[in-house]
Amino acid sequence: MLGGALCAPCAGTGAAGMRDALCLFADAALGRYGVPAGHPLGVDRQGAFLAELSAQSLHRAAPLRPSRMASRTELERFHGAAFVDRVAHAERDGLELLDSGDTPVFPGVFEAGAAVVGAALDGLALVMRGECRATFQPIGGLHHAGRDHAAGFCVFSDLGVVIETLRADYGIRTVAYVDIDVHHGDGIFHAYEHDPDLIIADVHQDWRSLYPGTGRPEETGRGDARATKLNLNLPAGAGDVQFLAVWPDVVAHLRRFRPQFVLFQCGADAMAGDPLGQLRYGVNAYAHAARSLRHLAGEFCAGRIMAFGGGGYDRRNLAAAWCTVVRELS
Repeated sequence: MLGGALCAPCAGTGAAGMRDALCLFADAALGRYGVPAGHPLGVDRQGAFLAELSAQSLHRAAPLRPSRMASRTELERFHGAAFVDRVAHAERDGLELLDSGDTPVFPGVFEAGAAVVGAALDGLALVMRGECRATFQPIGGLHHAGRDHAAGFCVFSDLGVVIETLRADYGIRTVAYVDIDVHHGDGIFHAYEHDPDLIIADVHQDWRSLYPGTGRPEETGRGDARATKLNLNLPAGAGDVQFLAVWPDVVAHLRRFRPQFVLFQCGADAMAGDPLGQLRYGVNAYAHAARSLRHLAGEFCAGRIMAFGGGGYDRRNLAAAWCTVVRELS
C-alpha cells in the first residue's frame, strides 16, 4: 500500500502545470468498496493495484486524489430515490443482498458506494476545469447497476451519474462509453438504449456464455438511438489477436459520432486466468485500447477522458492491466 504522503494531492502545481497529467483516485474509503471473507470483490483489490503502481514508480506520473461521498442529490441524478433509500437502510434493515443474488450488503455499503460516485464526480470536475487531462478511477466503472437496482457487485452507477452530470452541469451531450470488461455493461446500455447521444462500444465475452446474458450484436439501440450502440462479442478463449482484430470497428464507430467526452471502462477480468471470465487478453490489449482512446480524445474531445477500473478478480491481473492503462494515459 502506498504511504499517506503519496495519497495527498500534489502541492505547488498550478492548473497549467497539471494540464497533461493523469489524476488517480484512491484512498481508504474507496478501498472499503468490497466484500470480506474471500469474495471475488474483496477489499484488497485497491491495495494490490497500488502496490504494483509503486513498484513500477508510476505514482510519480499520476498524483493520487482522495474521494468524498456523493450527496443524495448527486446520486439521484441517475438513480431513483427509492433505490437510494434501499441502499442507505440496507444494513439497518438486515438485508443480505441488494439484488436477486449477485450484490451482497457489505459493511459500510452505502458510504463506500457513495465514495465511488463522489470520486468520479471530482475527477470529472478536474478534467472539465483543465487541471487534469485524464483521470483513472481504479475502484469504479460499476456498469451493471441500473437506475433502480443493484446488480453484479455494482451498487451505485458512477458512470451513469457522470453522464448525467456532463449534460446537466457542462452542456456536453455526445458522450462515448467504451467498455472492454469481460461482461457486457448492461446497466449503462439499458439506461441509455433510447438515447442517441450516448455512443456505446462494448467488447465482451459472447453473451450466450457469461453473465449478464445481454449485449447481443443486434442490440444497437432503439428508436432514434438505433445504430449508436456497438456490441462486439468474442468467443471464450479469445485473446489479444482477436481483440485487436475487432478494435478498428470500435474506432470507426466513435469517429462516426465525434464524441465530446470519452468514458473508458477497462475491466481487468478479460485477462487470461480471471476466475469469473474466459477471455485470455494480455496487457497488450489494454495498452492498445488506452493509447487509441487517448489519441481519439485528443482529436475530438480536447483530450478529455476518464478511465475506470471495472471488474478484475485476479489480483496480479488487475494490477498489471490497470498499471498499463495508467502508463498509457499519463
